[in-house]
Amino acid sequence: MTDVDFHFDVMCPWAYQTSKWVREAAKVRDINLQWRFFSLEEVNREEGKKHPWERPWSYGWSMLRVAAMIRRAPDGNAGVGRFYAAAGKALHEDGFKVHTPEGVAAVLESEGFDPSIVDAALADESTHDDVRNDHNAVLLLGGFGVPTMVLDGNAVLYGPVVTPAPTGDEAGRLWDLVAGWAEFPHLYELRRPKTPADWLHIQDSFAPYLEARDWRTIERPVA
Repeated sequence: MTDVDFHFDVMCPWAYQTSKWVREAAKVRDINLQWRFFSLEEVNREEGKKHPWERPWSYGWSMLRVAAMIRRAPDGNAGVGRFYAAAGKALHEDGFKVHTPEGVAAVLESEGFDPSIVDAALADESTHDDVRNDHNAVLLLGGFGVPTMVLDGNAVLYGPVVTPAPTGDEAGRLWDLVAGWAEFPHLYELRRPKTPADWLHIQDSFAPYLEARDWRTIERPVA
């Protein structure tokens, strides 16, 4: 059994595809999957701009606050998983604007949650702490974005960055490769260059997300 902390931001299309894969991998491999938070708004915040917790509503951060409230229930990890799957599908496959209070409430209701969780999460300042704690914990381990997985509390891996998400036996085979990578602590990078055909494939895969988003993408260079 491998414990996997999967750090996600609902807004990231790559993290969503990787989350679909790791759910599939958990069906065919011994994986104990825990859902953890990460804020792209915070890590990519421009100098002089407000932190996401200083705004009444921040797209990704506020959705994670809702997930933090869900996580406090007895079956909280499973609830977060259901919420992320539904919100991710709505944004990244259906092109639905989930990043508004009304959008999040609609996703909650579709999954049988009480939509008033949105108001409860926003009214409870401690949900900021829940998101910050997960975010800061993986930063201390070297994390810088999503998808990031922490295997058995120590092996930190960014990725795999893949679309579409492998399923069935292919998901299991990719898991074997990823778990094998974690055996080599000083293996830092292996990368496939993207061809023009690859970029067209990615654009097609992310078309619903690109249609629904109301923000511009900011990427920080990573050493």
